[in-house]
Amino acid sequence: MKLPRRRFLHLAASAAALPAVSRNASAQTYPSRPVHLISGYAAGGPNDIVARLMSQWLSEHLGQPFIIVSSPGGGSNTAAEAVARATPDGYTLYCSSSPNAISATLYDNLNFNFIRDIAPVASISFNPLVMEVNPSVPAKTVPQFIAYAKANSGKLSMASNGNLSTSQLAGELFKMMTGVTMANVPYRGAAPALTDLIGGQMQVMFDILPSSIEHIRAGELRALAVTTAMRSEALPDVPSLSDFLPGYEAISWNGLGAPKNMPAEIVTRLNREINAGLADPKMKARFAELGAMVLVGSPADFGELIAEQTEKWAKVIRAVNIKPD
Repeated sequence: MKLPRRRFLHLAASAAALPAVSRNASAQTYPSRPVHLISGYAAGGPNDIVARLMSQWLSEHLGQPFIIVSSPGGGSNTAAEAVARATPDGYTLYCSSSPNAISATLYDNLNFNFIRDIAPVASISFNPLVMEVNPSVPAKTVPQFIAYAKANSGKLSMASNGNLSTSQLAGELFKMMTGVTMANVPYRGAAPALTDLIGGQMQVMFDILPSSIEHIRAGELRALAVTTAMRSEALPDVPSLSDFLPGYEAISWNGLGAPKNMPAEIVTRLNREINAGLADPKMKARFAELGAMVLVGSPADFGELIAEQTEKWAKVIRAVNIKPD
């Protein structure tokens, strides 16, 4: 039976309204039970610290526990895939970070597409990396280090907090832009890499600032530059690497993602609450203590950051011909 056009439009409008009402009601009562934040890293690392700061805020202000679930492995791809396959109801969220943008180029056999299958909810923070050396290295500035590295070509070792990590790629970008030769030595995390850097087995490292800042303050390491375009408030006397290498920039970022197709009303509520937390003076001060900077924005802003970072590191990966283990 063919329905008259007016009757058809009336039924279509009614059908469209039902899910909207349901979604609105769901958003108004969200969350009504505990929410799981899936992290692709072990407890205690920079990603975990950021996740716990934000989960505490969300728990206090949305009235339900936001529980961190650590699921390390596969360069955080295991956790990301689990979230991509989860029900998009707001009760499974993902602690996104820089390695997700790197993995998008490195692995061509993933069972998910990060940009397509993980919806951006909110950016949280970004960290400068710091170019630091063991105090035995005679260079006290970036130009001095470049000259020293070229005079000792192939003799210097660069520690990184993991193969294919932001730490390594920041160093590879530096090598590309300066023409110096250094061997990358990947470690299983920042802690063992810093131990060997402080001990003198390694000469240089590009590390996320929160991991290194206390060692720099204690004089165990010498900071030559930060990798953001502007200086860090945590190390105001340390110049930006772009002062010596125009156009150089490398950051480590964190944010919150969700399975695609999560109701827009829930995305909006989470984004609004996270931005409120990032505007809180105590929260901002805590991030500053860690050497991080809060990153307030819309879901669309966060999506643009992820796309830009994916494209940026893809160029480095292809130029250096980096391959996964």
